Amino acid sequence: MRYMPHTAAERAEMLGKIGLGSIDDLFTDIPAEARLAGLLDLPLHASEMEVEKNFRALAAKNLSPYAAPCFLGAGAYQHHVPSVADHIIQRSEFLTAYTPYQPEISQGTLQALFEFQTQVALITGMEVANASMYDGATSCAEAVLMACRVTRRKKAVLSGNLHPHYRDVTRTTLQFTEFEAAELPPMAEGSDNFDDHINSDLACVVVQNPDFFGRVQDLTALAEKCHAVGALLVVVVNEVVSLGAIKSPGDMGADIVAGEGQSIGVPLSFGGPYVGLLATRQKFVRQMPGRLCGQTIDQDGKRGFVLTLSTREQHIRREKATSNICTNAGLCSLAFAIHMSLLGETGFSKLAALNHGEAVTAAEALDAIDGVDVVNNTFFNEFTLRLPTNAAMVVEKLAEKGVLGGVPVSRLIPDDPAMENLLLVAVTETCSDSDLDRLVSALKEVL
Repeated sequence: MRYMPHTAAERAEMLGKIGLGSIDDLFTDIPAEARLAGLLDLPLHASEMEVEKNFRALAAKNLSPYAAPCFLGAGAYQHHVPSVADHIIQRSEFLTAYTPYQPEISQGTLQALFEFQTQVALITGMEVANASMYDGATSCAEAVLMACRVTRRKKAVLSGNLHPHYRDVTRTTLQFTEFEAAELPPMAEGSDNFDDHINSDLACVVVQNPDFFGRVQDLTALAEKCHAVGALLVVVVNEVVSLGAIKSPGDMGADIVAGEGQSIGVPLSFGGPYVGLLATRQKFVRQMPGRLCGQTIDQDGKRGFVLTLSTREQHIRREKATSNICTNAGLCSLAFAIHMSLLGETGFSKLAALNHGEAVTAAEALDAIDGVDVVNNTFFNEFTLRLPTNAAMVVEKLAEKGVLGGVPVSRLIPDDPAMENLLLVAVTETCSDSDLDRLVSALKEVL
């Protein structure tokens, strides 16, 4: 059918039915400063061909990570995704109903999600995982809400070195609830001091590993301090490949693990869609948000898969739902499961070792440049450099030379002079020796 816009009279009639005077009255909950006062500075109309040409011209201004040496990270990482993963996720067998409400016709979808959950539980060292979340940031926020429900407490404390986007999303999620979160200041050097916050009123501590600046920590002692007062430890992982090399959060004593799974099977895609991970202890499973696929047997004794514990979902009992997020990133979780299956346990560990080895080589080469220092002495595949000048300016000049040299910390933590000369550099298996040589050479020229 053709799209037929409503007439002015029809719009006025609808507004009258709900007791409003204008369309603007529909948006009164949005602060005035966040609303546009008029139209965007765009042409009012153009042909499809003209629009396509304009967007191609705009896209050509970007320096793509796939067209230049790329050392970008800060929560989104360039990894090689084997072509077979894309081939399999596009097969018609997998392009079925989005929500597997009817298990008798959704066994493939349910099994794929079950395998994904199993993989996530294994690499995080936890006992149960859900069928994915939107992304790592929303998973972090949901983990805080879950911890508050489990402990029946209302306070959380967020590490200063939790990714700024994760902090923002968690703060936004909590602002209209009864729960609250204390946020520690970011520290490029040193570590958080939680001592003044860990008490019998605390629901959870949220800490990232490796942290925003790339530092790897052993959180075992922190977990013990939390448990001593009945609080939970939430560990965030936004570079999931690291779990192939370092001690799992579960082995460190974490109670809930929230993470971003983009590094496995999911391309950068200019920021999404990605796939959030959430795993926990079996005893907390009834407070876990999102979907959970389970394995069972049918009346003939054959293995089958179902959605389980669905009474906590909003599509069954909305008022009893643990969360209103209640969906999963189905296609991205399938890509994750396929890529992880191709890697296997040995391949996953080898990929992690390769990432760390490449990062060590890069850190040594960059640290040798006059005036450049590696800030953190522990890291997986990402580390922080202190430059002798403004990092954002350096990144722009590197881009002019055809190198994506990293992410200025000030872009994510603005208005803090201590962050202005800091540069996050990520090195994955996609970075060749010649890529590193170009970065080192270009950085020397810029400095």
